[in-house]
Amino acid sequence: MGQLEGIDRLRQERVDHRFKGLPPDADGLTVGELAAQRRTLFDGGFTTPLLTLSEPALEHNLAQLADWAGRNGCAFAPHGKTSMAPQLFARQLEHGAWGITAATPHQVRVCRAFGVRRVFLANELVDAAALRWVARELAADPEFRFVCYADSVRGVELMDAALAGGADAGVDTVVDVVVELGARAGRAGVRGAAEAARVADAVASARRLRLVGVAGYEAVAPDPRGWLAELVALARDFDAAGRFAGAGEIVVSAGGSEWFDAVADAFGTLGDLSLPVLRLLRSGAYVTHDDVHYRERTPFRERIPAQGSLEPALRLWARVLSRPEPGLALLDAGKRDTSYDLGLPVPQVLRRADGTADPATGLTVTRLADQHAFVDVSPGAADLAVGDWVGLGVSHPCTVFERWQLIPVVGEGGVVTDFVRTFF
Repeated sequence: MGQLEGIDRLRQERVDHRFKGLPPDADGLTVGELAAQRRTLFDGGFTTPLLTLSEPALEHNLAQLADWAGRNGCAFAPHGKTSMAPQLFARQLEHGAWGITAATPHQVRVCRAFGVRRVFLANELVDAAALRWVARELAADPEFRFVCYADSVRGVELMDAALAGGADAGVDTVVDVVVELGARAGRAGVRGAAEAARVADAVASARRLRLVGVAGYEAVAPDPRGWLAELVALARDFDAAGRFAGAGEIVVSAGGSEWFDAVADAFGTLGDLSLPVLRLLRSGAYVTHDDVHYRERTPFRERIPAQGSLEPALRLWARVLSRPEPGLALLDAGKRDTSYDLGLPVPQVLRRADGTADPATGLTVTRLADQHAFVDVSPGAADLAVGDWVGLGVSHPCTVFERWQLIPVVGEGGVVTDFVRTFF
């Protein structure tokens, strides 16, 4: 897939008060004009708090997982919900991604607005208005491929009825679905093979739906490898029963950023089925990785360290606002600026007024308020003065990206080379 549509127009957007952290004197410039000035992060007028993306780390991660998936026999549809950034979607597709995964109709619409031709909606879709919009997109663009989940007979009935309404308006098309396999006490998805068969039968009876595969999310299962074995067995059973007769290929999909190695191992046991098989991996957080949650849980850390690595690409910069007590510092970044659902940010580097930098040893973020980070300064910690910049590593990129509409991309020497626009 080539360059997405409309990426260039993002660089024509005007910089103003909507975008946190950007230089006040840049108001009125286009994003492209500001990027062309190649300002440096610390003396280019940027204000704190400020989230940044490392260009070298981004490129490493994009290439790393694309290469790993290819070597392990998997197609790749990275989850777009992580960044909701069409510029990053474009780069993922340029690195060979099959398409982009989405979680909501809104996310699908963003993908389509920028010309993504293959979208895997890793969720049930029972919203009549959204289904009719999908049908119109499919009818208007023969190259558009769309797949979504189903996990109940009632859901299948609602989907078919909604699409019938679209047909009455002159849009008559068929939507591809996969049966979602869930796990007890997990999220959505059928609980077991018998219920999966009932949903598959309902799809077969529907006029405007086509069963093309099985899918789910392994990380919600108590035993991810056992769950993956169930998914593979379900695909084989459905194929043996002729349930995929109307599909051009069989889609088998799973894979967050914590278990992609187990997914590839399981998919490798599928063997030959009656049709070609699209073994579709959907990891999303890999694109920036992180310094807390995924750093500890990536398969590259312990299970397959010889097969690759990922690098944290996000850094939140904040300034020291106050040293009101011994052992306490307040930074100007808080819950409005960073994630805190899977771990607090981690101080990593200090940058002082004279431009020197030191490791942020002995500093710990203990809690966040809306616009403040509380930092414990232990005895013997690096000297911390009001006005110093603190570079923070973050956890769970999915809930960091959503707090920023325009994110500077930083290259060598702290030079800002581009800006990434998000659509949450």
